Amino acid sequence: MRIVSGRWRGRIISAPADCRVRPTADRVRESWMSILQYELPGSRVLDLFAGSGALGLEALSRGAARADFVELSRRSLIALRRNIAALDAGEASVIHQGDAVRFVERLSAGAFDLAFADPPYDMGLAERLAARWHAVPFATVLAVEHSIREPLSGAGDLRRYGDTAITIFRRAALRDSRALPDPAT
Repeated sequence: MRIVSGRWRGRIISAPADCRVRPTADRVRESWMSILQYELPGSRVLDLFAGSGALGLEALSRGAARADFVELSRRSLIALRRNIAALDAGEASVIHQGDAVRFVERLSAGAFDLAFADPPYDMGLAERLAARWHAVPFATVLAVEHSIREPLSGAGDLRRYGDTAITIFRRAALRDSRALPDPAT
């Protein structure tokens, strides 16, 4: 695997030594980041089910200010720590060992600018994340990779790449009635 763009463009990162891990393909990650490119600079990013950390590291490479990685697997955590060290990204990275769904259940609205999630397919985890985000939008943007056989509820921007889908949910801008003129006057 490699970093597709940004300051670490072309740098190789390692995948976890775990046959259950399904890293996001370079072309899918490149499309994903291109869709969100204008929201990355200076952002606070959350990488759920981080695995190798490819999504969060790609975001940092493209100008994100900070990336929090959430991963449960010990093997994945080893690869993640190695990748962060290889890119000298430690100052902008925070690793949380734990269950990603439980992690977001503790977050308040607006805790992050962007949240990426690449959960195991067909286990209902993508839908649980989407449901939690709809209840408490813990990030301005939630982007979830999932199987095309596993549609997510709610209005999101769905992109298909073969058997893989990415759904991007965006929090609507809140209207502050105090800042708007009263139409009756």
